Amino acid sequence: FVYDPDGYWVEIVRRGENSKISNEFNFSQTMLRVKDPKKSLEFYQKLGMKILTQRHFSDFSLFFLGSSNVDETIDFKDQFHPVLELTHNHGTENDPDFKHFTGNEEGRQGFGNIGFLVDDVYAACDEIRKLGYGFRKEPDDGSMKGLATAYDPDGYSVQLMKRGGIDFGDKKVDSN
Repeated sequence: FVYDPDGYWVEIVRRGENSKISNEFNFSQTMLRVKDPKKSLEFYQKLGMKILTQRHFSDFSLFFLGSSNVDETIDFKDQFHPVLELTHNHGTENDPDFKHFTGNEEGRQGFGNIGFLVDDVYAACDEIRKLGYGFRKEPDDGSMKGLATAYDPDGYSVQLMKRGGIDFGDKKVDSN
């Protein structure tokens, strides 16, 4: 681990021995601390993620998730695709007052959101709405239509964007 200029931890992970990835920097993972892994895993699996591996220790557990197109037969350390690491400190799920800072609280801003590309933002929001965690921005709120930001079970912001880009209603201009 190293500190970035703002004092946040940056984890440097050694690639797997069988990795065919050259020694270049590529975005590898984002780690979120979660209160209740059952709720968080259900949420992210509804977004199409799958558990690549999990590790359980005496006082915490780690869950590594990949997008639906990631080959789970390959060790995640040998993957080029980024993973989402959910870290759970045991016992937090039983404490009704426990809450992680998400980086978006008043006076504690820093972390923005994680983002997912989806084929249909409106259909994705309909599915997420059933989970009951709410939205920071519904798809038709504000000036950016078709872009949504949902909350996950811990209150982290999860942005949903249309695969291929947002349609702002612009009309194509023919150059002829």
